[in-house]
Amino acid sequence: MDHKHNDLAPIIECGIQSTPIDPIKCRQSLPALSDAGGYVCFEGLVRNINHGKSVVRLDYEVYEALAIKEMYRIANQAVSECHLRCVRCWHRSGSLGIGDTAIIIQVLARHRAEAFRGCRLVIDSIKTRVPIWKKEYYDDGTVSWSQCHEHGSEPAL
Repeated sequence: MDHKHNDLAPIIECGIQSTPIDPIKCRQSLPALSDAGGYVCFEGLVRNINHGKSVVRLDYEVYEALAIKEMYRIANQAVSECHLRCVRCWHRSGSLGIGDTAIIIQVLARHRAEAFRGCRLVIDSIKTRVPIWKKEYYDDGTVSWSQCHEHGSEPAL
């Protein structure tokens, strides 16, 4: 944590990127908030199976302007409801391989309970509200398009 930031305004950063997400760089660039005692990070990885089929890779397509706008709305909601000090969220677009980071969400809060609850709210809301579509390529040569929330998710705590 090499960036000092001690005022009371929350820090919110959201984006879509076509280049790989580097979780180590994300962690190293977190702002230093001396009043934040809880840090929670969620990193969504591309897995090799879905719908009982073997996945070999996937593509994300994003309506970027609307996606970023909605991500900021979600982050602001999480700040307000969970009393977060910082929310950072980046989602990939383009082609990803198995094991690649598809999304990273980082939250800082004064306490761990707020941080866990805020991170959960952000990921669950992104999955249901942000216009991101996934095209999976299977080892049998078939493909499948889905909006990222089609499997549903458990409600935020």
